[in-house]
Amino acid sequence: MTENAEYSSVNDAVRGHFFRRVWEMITPYWRSEEKGRAWLLLAAVIGLSLFSVAISVLVNNWYRDFYNALQEKNTAAFTHLILYFGGIAAIAILGAVYRLYLTQMLTIRWRRWLTEQQFARWLGHKNYYHLETGAYTDNPDQRISEDINNFTSSTLSLGLGLIRTIVSLVSFSIILWGVSGSIEVFGITVPGYMFWAALLYAIVGSWITHLIGRRLIPLNNRQQRYEADLRFSLVRVRENAESIALYNGEPNEQARLVDRFGRVWSNFWSVMQVQKRLTFFTAGYSQIAIIFPFVVAAPRYFAGKIQLGELMQINSAFGNVQENLSWFVDAYASLAEWRATCDRLLSFGQAMDENEARPAAIDVQTEGNRLQVAALSLSLADGRTLLDGASLDVAPSERLMLSGRSGSGKSTLLRAMGGLWPRGGGDIHMPAGRSLFLPQKPYLPIGTLREALSYPLAGEAYTDERYLEALHTCRLDHLAMRLDESNHWQRLLSPGEQQRLSFARALLFRPQWLFLDEATAAMDEEDEGLLYQALIDQLPGLSIVSVGHRSSLRRFHPRLLRIEGGQLRPQGSEVPSAV
Repeated sequence: MTENAEYSSVNDAVRGHFFRRVWEMITPYWRSEEKGRAWLLLAAVIGLSLFSVAISVLVNNWYRDFYNALQEKNTAAFTHLILYFGGIAAIAILGAVYRLYLTQMLTIRWRRWLTEQQFARWLGHKNYYHLETGAYTDNPDQRISEDINNFTSSTLSLGLGLIRTIVSLVSFSIILWGVSGSIEVFGITVPGYMFWAALLYAIVGSWITHLIGRRLIPLNNRQQRYEADLRFSLVRVRENAESIALYNGEPNEQARLVDRFGRVWSNFWSVMQVQKRLTFFTAGYSQIAIIFPFVVAAPRYFAGKIQLGELMQINSAFGNVQENLSWFVDAYASLAEWRATCDRLLSFGQAMDENEARPAAIDVQTEGNRLQVAALSLSLADGRTLLDGASLDVAPSERLMLSGRSGSGKSTLLRAMGGLWPRGGGDIHMPAGRSLFLPQKPYLPIGTLREALSYPLAGEAYTDERYLEALHTCRLDHLAMRLDESNHWQRLLSPGEQQRLSFARALLFRPQWLFLDEATAAMDEEDEGLLYQALIDQLPGLSIVSVGHRSSLRRFHPRLLRIEGGQLRPQGSEVPSAV
């Protein structure tokens, strides 16, 4: 899919419903358990914003009196007005500081609430897994962290700015209408002509701004994605540093990183070109706005109908009205970034909606005390069938080994049992007892060693004695003094140590059913035998379903099945079990 087509597909998904869907994304927080404090903070911020408008109105009136005092060379009035301005400025500074402080407080509280909701949504229904292996969603980490941060801060900034702009526009429009007088154009008297001049100036400016800057929305969307892709590639190099170093893969990785950065650079160059043209216009628009009111009001001043003070008040009021009417012009770049952020969050939410609404192809139920598979079919994304109409029945305390050629579907069958496989059909009845899956590559969270051992439970789930006993059984005594050490254990430990640690995790968790997907592939046969025997000895009645290739595993599994030709076939006669 091309980049433009990719953006179009996202845009099409929200077109016609954009503001409704954004509203649905905004409103839950304001109806949540935090609504009391949220509305209180919002009211305070809006109040301070309106207070700043009132200060601006006072300053506008001050302009008239101040310049009249200068024209009349009135020293007493000049001194009084300077002191008056000092008081206004002090109050304005205090209001501005607390408006910023309370806005930041509201922003971070809203961001925290939204982020926690997204964490629960992303991890719920196994969205984090299915969105990575199925539906295309780039960089969900960026969408949850940066995009939510940008969304909350930009929504409040733009929303509060718009409220302030509307109130200021009404206030200064009344002032401008009152002080600008009327003018005759082609024999027609136009009242409040300075207001109409400001309105026309802003409408033309907004229209031209949109024509120039509308490409910024898709460009900003892609820029956020390319920046995230580059960061992800750098993290991949760091996470796989040893493998890359052993392969001497530095030139290949450099080429990949240069390519990723090339996309960042190329797209940013396009952003620069659009922003250059937009800045040319908006800068010129702003500069002309400085003298435009003087030019329009000058005839009345030179005709002696208004004094210098009134002229400066007209200029100030015109500037405020024009600035408020030109809010769209000034905020266009921010609006483009906000729209791109909203598009990314909406498409992320839509991908999760689709995953949650997608009916499960394989019906996985948890009930009873047996593992039962009926008429199970498993297929790959390319349509290739791995299993066709397979059936299986495993009783409590039974130990079963699944073997077969690489790619025959052994691990896929375990994924289906775990409710992860989306393609196929049939029924799986998982036992209701305590279950645990041990994959070939264990997941070790960054944190203390006890947290890595106790996963998926918390670190305080077991006593120190149980941790030490499990480490000793799994030949990890050298880690016994490091239970409370925080580290990146997945980097620090060898693959064999990681797999032995996952067995220690199983001994601590004490499941009734244990599913192992080549969980001893990185061990030697001696360690493999020792750990399987420990499971059998220390967890009496344990049911085991193992996927493996090694013949050394057979003695621990009285029942053997092999996947061949899309079928589950018994292999040989019953094997003497280990004791």
